[in-house]
Amino acid sequence: MATTVHLRLYEPTDDPALRLLFDDPLTLQWNPDPATDLGGWRTRQNAGGDDFATWAVASDEDNRLLGTISVFHVDVDQGMAEVGYRVLPAERGRGVATGALTAAAARAFEELGLRRLQLFHAVENPGSCVVAERAGFRHEGTLRQSYRYGDGRVHDEHLHARLASDSPPGP
Repeated sequence: MATTVHLRLYEPTDDPALRLLFDDPLTLQWNPDPATDLGGWRTRQNAGGDDFATWAVASDEDNRLLGTISVFHVDVDQGMAEVGYRVLPAERGRGVATGALTAAAARAFEELGLRRLQLFHAVENPGSCVVAERAGFRHEGTLRQSYRYGDGRVHDEHLHARLASDSPPGP
C-alpha cells in the first residue's frame, strides 16, 4: 500500500530520522553526507534560496519524517530546474519518493512557474528509475560518465524530465 505524503518545513524533532537517513549506506552511496550540524542544515534548508527549495517529506498519517526532496539549480529565465530526493531506509518501496516527487513537481510548476524539471540518477540505481517514471518523468537518455556520486566513482546517468504541459501521472 502506498504511503500518502505531504511536504513541510523541517522541525527539530526530525533530527533522529535525518541522522538515520544521512548515515544510511545506500544514501551515502548516491549522496555525500550533507550534514554534521543538523540544526544548521535544517535552518538553511527551511530558508531556501534563489536557486533551490527543499522540503521535508512527511507522512499524512502522523507527520513523521519519511525523507527529503529538493528542487535545485532553479533557472527562472529558462524555466527549468533539477529535482532530487532521499527516503529513509524503512520507508523505501512504499511510494514515498513517488508521492514526494509528484508533490514537489506540482509546487515547482505552480509556485515557481517552471516549465521543465529534470531528474538525474545513476544507471545502477534502478529504484530511482521506477520512481521517476511513476511520477511522470520520461526517460530522455543516458549520459555517459556524467557524475561523481557519494561513492567517489563517476557513473553513467539516466536523464528523466517532466514538463508542466505533460499530463499528470496516473494513480
